[in-house]
Amino acid sequence: MPYTPAQIYTPVEDTHLLLFTAQREVSPNDRVLEVGTGSGIIAATLAKTAASVIATDINPFATVHAHAHGTDVIRTDLFAGLKGLFDLVVFNPPYLPTQPDERIDDWLEYALDGGESGRVVIERFAGDVSRVLAPGGRILVLISSLTGLPEVSELFEKKGYSVTVIREQQVEDETLYVLRIT
Repeated sequence: MPYTPAQIYTPVEDTHLLLFTAQREVSPNDRVLEVGTGSGIIAATLAKTAASVIATDINPFATVHAHAHGTDVIRTDLFAGLKGLFDLVVFNPPYLPTQPDERIDDWLEYALDGGESGRVVIERFAGDVSRVLAPGGRILVLISSLTGLPEVSELFEKKGYSVTVIREQQVEDETLYVLRIT
């Protein structure tokens, strides 16, 4: 399936921050799931250390691209249809607050559009991630100050998780946070 780079989320500051953090979190025995792999750079890098890595993306262009670059990837919405448990789940969700008139109506939108609150996809993820998380497993989620750190933390805490900010970085007019959720 031919694609243009404009249809796949290009790794920028948020991707690099999550990758840097995930490389320090992953261990050789980990079964890793990267949700929303985009270019596949995080999954491909973690595969050099982890016992196994599976990635997902809803974007067919992203899955073809990631697979062509050596990533085991499944086209699905979040982790729908996946069986098995993962020790580490990594997710760079669409976290930008987006008004209906700002939607771009293409595949890249799935990587960017977090709904009006910026938390629509994160809410869905938080509601179902326990289904694929192994006992004692960890979740790394990257969010922006535009998404609302207290609100995202509360989403997971209401589900019984503990949330810790383990890395942050100022980028232009926002702060990026990597959350470790257990």
